[in-house]
Amino acid sequence: MKRFALAAGLVLALAACQGQNMSTRHLAPIPAATMALMETKGMSKNDPILMRSYKKESEIEVWKRGRDGRYALLKTYPMCRWSGQLGPKIREGDRQAPEGFYTITPAQMNPNSQLYLSFNLGYPNAYDRAHGRTGSHLMVHGSCSSQGCFAMTDEAISEVYALAREAFASGQPGFQFQSYPFRMTAENLAKHRMDPNIAFWKNLKEGSDYFEIAKDEPRVSVASQQYAFGGDTSVMVAVAQKRQTDDQQVTALAANGVQPVKLVYADGGQHESFRQALYGDAGQGGSLAVDASARKRLGDISRPEALAAGPQEVILTGSGKPRQGASAPVAYSSQRSEAGQARTTGAAPQAGAAADPAAPAVDGQGPSVFGRMRSFFGG
Repeated sequence: MKRFALAAGLVLALAACQGQNMSTRHLAPIPAATMALMETKGMSKNDPILMRSYKKESEIEVWKRGRDGRYALLKTYPMCRWSGQLGPKIREGDRQAPEGFYTITPAQMNPNSQLYLSFNLGYPNAYDRAHGRTGSHLMVHGSCSSQGCFAMTDEAISEVYALAREAFASGQPGFQFQSYPFRMTAENLAKHRMDPNIAFWKNLKEGSDYFEIAKDEPRVSVASQQYAFGGDTSVMVAVAQKRQTDDQQVTALAANGVQPVKLVYADGGQHESFRQALYGDAGQGGSLAVDASARKRLGDISRPEALAAGPQEVILTGSGKPRQGASAPVAYSSQRSEAGQARTTGAAPQAGAAADPAAPAVDGQGPSVFGRMRSFFGG
């Protein structure tokens, strides 16, 4: 006991000497409101977690395994920033945020991050390495800045970090992080059916479908340079049936006039609530006027000029090439979740009294949308 007390005293003395160099932010408790929410959902802080991210919708979900052994959605957090385009990360420096299935262990948690708190996604994983992909230090972190990462507010990452910390402390060896370009609905697949990444995204959908059906994480491996998912046999049968049904729905949507498109971003995006808090309606005409109070809360925002406009939706031909002159800005409101399930959204900034606002967006200054498209299609 004396030895323990002496060691504790030395730690406290060192903290006093170093001041700001010693942070305890990683020890922040789970907020009381979230603890109460878990109780209403039949969860505890000790239960395992799982996370899912969606670029297009700019959302990160935290799921928890309940008393019935199945995962249920706890909260959905708006992303403050992600960079690049829809699609996987290929090489170091391409500003792409990863897509795929990753496992986060306690060793990947960084309590001393320069971006408040963070955890490493573990990119490249076995799938990425099988495809010769390069890159490192791809994180989920605080601060509204991204160079291939998923950025949350400091408040949100503090809560997520605490949820992971408590799950690890209760014996979970690692949690699964599922990263998607968008929610894997038939409508999204129909719209993006001519995208060069569609085969990869359909492969990701197999794992997504398993989770949606079983409410349990799929076993993930890599075979023949593809993700391979395993688990309960009856669930695998249901996954195959769902794939067939969804494929039929995609075919029907295409036949009914849903045109193939590609979303082209100046450099990634952010949740509509942040965009509204920062710019309000100032994004009209490419204006970059920023709400000062929101900017102070969010800190340095990477490439704000790339965010004000939002993505361009480019209509593609039957061969997957951009149809000349057929592009339009996508209103942030149209990027909301299509899942239709109830969610609890956390830690979005508030501009005035508005919550979860939506606003139209137009292309800002910079390379034309067709100039950016040439980088995808080599034209």
